[in-house]
Amino acid sequence: MNIRERLQRLLLAALLLLYFSPAQAEDDDLCAPFMDGKVNESLLATMLSAAENGNLYRIRTESSRVGFCVGSQLAEIKGIFREFQGGLTLGDDTGNGQTMVIIRADSIDTKGKLTESIVKGENFFDTENNPEILFISHGFEWTSRDTAEIKGDLTLRGITKPVVFHVQLTAIDGKQDHEFKRILVKATAELSRSEFGMNAFSSLVDDSVRLCMSIEAMKYRS
Repeated sequence: MNIRERLQRLLLAALLLLYFSPAQAEDDDLCAPFMDGKVNESLLATMLSAAENGNLYRIRTESSRVGFCVGSQLAEIKGIFREFQGGLTLGDDTGNGQTMVIIRADSIDTKGKLTESIVKGENFFDTENNPEILFISHGFEWTSRDTAEIKGDLTLRGITKPVVFHVQLTAIDGKQDHEFKRILVKATAELSRSEFGMNAFSSLVDDSVRLCMSIEAMKYRS
């Protein structure tokens, strides 16, 4: 790495600390979980640029929900993750929106200790060896005035696969266009658990898993 590259990295880190410093209360360290090699620096730079231009929305964990549901022979299994962080920018007609979300796998709550123990175990999320779930988008396409598709890569149990979220956006505050102050993002996606190495109990638990998010996000203001 030459001196110019080192200076560029130091500048990027300094700017990220400036824009996402601990002084921002509930939004502490928004980018910190993504800065240890999990995310390409160019993507972090894109988010930083969005923050500078007032186009970054930060997820409010306390008013958002991230979870999944899967059918089984006994009953539908549902889980909610209590700890997650991230942000998004709304894409324009060129599809250059960006979304980054990181979830603590062991924060899952299934409302039942036995079910929760099984879901966290090595046959499913294996949270001891794979403590984080990561989603990084690489495509954002508006399909109507308030719906979109977000295409990206989901990393689960150390396995990365493409996934498409179908999204509906609602303005909570601000103009009724693509410049909201506060937004509600409802997103769903389908995946096959076997593609992520979760093959156990195939005769009892469905392979198809539905991911569901209800995200409230606030526009960042410097």
